[in-house]
Amino acid sequence: MSTITALQELLAQPRQIFITTHHKPDADALGSSLGLAGYLRKKGHHVTVVTPSDYPDFLAWMPGNEDVIIYERRENDAQVQDLINRAEVIFCLDFSCLNRINEMGEYIRNAPGTKVLIDHHQDPENFADLDFSNPKAAATAELIFEVIRDLGDQSLIDVGIGECLYAGIMTDTGSFRHPSTSRNVHLIIAELLDAGIDLSAVHRRIYDSHSEMRLRFLGFVLKDKLTVLREYNTAYIAITQDELRQYQSKTGDTEGLVNFALSIEGVVFAAILIDRGQAVKISFRSVGDFSVSDFSRKHFQGGGHHNAAGGISYDPLDVTVQRFLGLLPQYQTQLVTAPLAVAPPSA
Repeated sequence: MSTITALQELLAQPRQIFITTHHKPDADALGSSLGLAGYLRKKGHHVTVVTPSDYPDFLAWMPGNEDVIIYERRENDAQVQDLINRAEVIFCLDFSCLNRINEMGEYIRNAPGTKVLIDHHQDPENFADLDFSNPKAAATAELIFEVIRDLGDQSLIDVGIGECLYAGIMTDTGSFRHPSTSRNVHLIIAELLDAGIDLSAVHRRIYDSHSEMRLRFLGFVLKDKLTVLREYNTAYIAITQDELRQYQSKTGDTEGLVNFALSIEGVVFAAILIDRGQAVKISFRSVGDFSVSDFSRKHFQGGGHHNAAGGISYDPLDVTVQRFLGLLPQYQTQLVTAPLAVAPPSA
């Protein structure tokens, strides 16, 4: 029996369904979750979407956002555990390992419901009963469209569902400029256009809704915090907690900053290191052959895509920066000989 047939049989009658995505959801994570939720509700299922953390305000326009439950361990842990344990089907979207959803990961691992993974990251953990992983896909939203289509229900994709999926595909392809932008991506966008989505409106909601403080923060970061290491074709940004407080930084305000470092001519490897208090969160980007997924996995407990990955450090920020800098000499030959790509990779 094929995976899609097994899913079709699983969803043949109304189910209690739980959908979740990774910590600090981006447009692909939330768009995939709310797009799938909208479709499943049309099919008569009872659907709950729970995110492991908050997410940027510029995603709040997505249909279904008002019903999302944000997991807060001290406040609603019992409620979320109960939802997970009662769920007949658990969809895990846009993450490959259960540790990406914090405490909820073990709850889902031990839950009795059927677990369905839909994701485009490398090296998925073997926890799902049904697995729709495809690292070649540009976005998880691309896979959600394909699942709905392959279930025979593409006609149920309305403007709301379509704009959620478009947001995920648009952002994870860097507005269709990254190498992951395939023929299949453009064909899917054509189908979403036929469903009536407003491309310009989605773009404005995501990219043209910054606060004044966010723009001033961006100016500060580019002027004072960006370091370029020409001998390694590398650029990095390190941001302290005090600097985040000074600019009243909110969730989403640091999103995409690492791509400014990568956009510098000649740079093939970029990093942003942000002191979040309990840990230093790190984002890596590269162009060409240099694998930031391998780099992050080996040195910073992370992973992701070949050209876009994340990591974490529990050392202080200054120690983490020095550790990062200390690693560069062993990669110098690879970095200075790496062929340049045309554009930054997807997130």
